[in-house]
Amino acid sequence: MDYRNLGSSDMSVSKICLGTMTFGEQNSEAEAHEQMDYAFERGVNFFDTAELYAVPSTAENNGKTEEFIGTWFQKSRKREDVILATKIVGPSKGLKQIRNAELDFSKESIHIAIEGSMKRLKTDYIDVYQLHWPERKANFFGQLGYTHQENDPWEDNFLEILQTLTDLKKAGKIRGWGLSNETPWGVMHFLRLAEKHNLMAPITIQNPYGLLNRSYEVGLAEISMRENIGLLSYSPLGFGLLSGKYHKKQDTDKCRLNKFEVLSRYNNQNCWDATTEYIKIAEKAGISPTTLALSFVNDQPFNASTIIGATTIEQLKENIDSADIQLDRDTLSQINKVHSQYSNPAP
Repeated sequence: MDYRNLGSSDMSVSKICLGTMTFGEQNSEAEAHEQMDYAFERGVNFFDTAELYAVPSTAENNGKTEEFIGTWFQKSRKREDVILATKIVGPSKGLKQIRNAELDFSKESIHIAIEGSMKRLKTDYIDVYQLHWPERKANFFGQLGYTHQENDPWEDNFLEILQTLTDLKKAGKIRGWGLSNETPWGVMHFLRLAEKHNLMAPITIQNPYGLLNRSYEVGLAEISMRENIGLLSYSPLGFGLLSGKYHKKQDTDKCRLNKFEVLSRYNNQNCWDATTEYIKIAEKAGISPTTLALSFVNDQPFNASTIIGATTIEQLKENIDSADIQLDRDTLSQINKVHSQYSNPAP
């Protein structure tokens, strides 16, 4: 397993990160513990979660993912060996079950949220604390282009956020922080203010990135390289579509695209057509579609760690195995030809 530093921090993480949003919905506590045991044994020292998880979030599974990780830490005594990332929820009308406070990034809300997460995770610090999505109206969650909205009630509070997070680091409650579902403007605005006021800058950006969504390359990739902020790429398999199981009729009612119709981001005709072509490339290269998709993401120079999610140990093994595969130039050229035909079908 290869390891990479997160930005300018001293945190070294595996190039594969264990995503956990299925814990508490598609995976039981015992299955979650089995996944964490296996991933850790394979050299994965980076776990990502959120106060929002499990997904889709309901009153019944609220906080379950963090709770399952917490009981694993308690049982395994491996908290000090794991780089742990979690997130605070951004504004949303449909997530009032998350906590009894405003879903914003005010100082009060951040303190309430992190205390709740630490209690569930059975830890007194978070390695990377992330803002799950922007408070302002911007192009994220399925929007490729930005359309300005004059009725956006958001007022610039970036400085207060930076001050709050810096204070949390001084108090020993976080080691670093990151952004998620963020735009180039948001990242640079945070960086500019952090430098101006001598406050803690973000070290990571957790955004979607994979064969069906390469929009990160348009602006954010350069920021990652020049400002030393690593991408934590999520949904590299497009909710499992890029594994080929749906095309090969190997899916079941329990698979995400079948089980949760609301999660439609990767379930459109262009995604299906693009995936058909990527499956052909994988077959020609003699590897599985899953390996092709993950290997492409793993070796991007701006990618700090690839967040993989699995519901079975077999899936987890194949995902982690991708860390050992490097795609050749011909395969990458074929991938880029498909991308030029089906550009970002799932922004």
